[in-house]
Amino acid sequence: MSNEALVGEILVGLDIGTTKVSAVVGEISEDGITILGVGTVPCRGLRKGIVSNIDWTVRAIKDAIESAQTMAGVEIRTVYAGVAGSHIRSASSDGVAAIAGGEVTRADVDRALEGARAIPVDADRQILHVLPREFIVDAQDGIRDPVGMSGVRLGAKVNLVTAATTCVQNVVRCAERCGLVVAAVTRLTFAPR
Repeated sequence: MSNEALVGEILVGLDIGTTKVSAVVGEISEDGITILGVGTVPCRGLRKGIVSNIDWTVRAIKDAIESAQTMAGVEIRTVYAGVAGSHIRSASSDGVAAIAGGEVTRADVDRALEGARAIPVDADRQILHVLPREFIVDAQDGIRDPVGMSGVRLGAKVNLVTAATTCVQNVVRCAERCGLVVAAVTRLTFAPR
């Protein structure tokens, strides 16, 4: 999907932190994202980035969302939620894909990244992000974007960011109790600020 297709789309980031909850409403424009509204309220329902009191966290999310909605003049139904805490971990992984047709396509890149994602992860953890460090086309390494390059074998070296599944589920549960749909969960430092 091109950036032009996204122009006018409204995105909401939900930053659920240990001391506060913030909701940021943005509209995608040709120049980037225009902030339409922000809501920030204190939160006592988390400890070290982990939900410790569902009711307090739900109340803080509701208040932050209501404030951001009022400022932005839009109804918020879907959010991108950020999580933090010591349960977030990173691991290295590699993936490989054959290059169909001799020229790297987006589909080839996706297959290499999916291969890197296919490593065993503990049953109590889930992958939040697959972050490419570099791509390798045949013997050429250090490539940032291999699409359009010639070759027969595509490798991907990535960092996998994982989180404790129950921690993610508790954040999603809190948002759902506020009547929100969580489109994705992201490591908090990647969430909109």
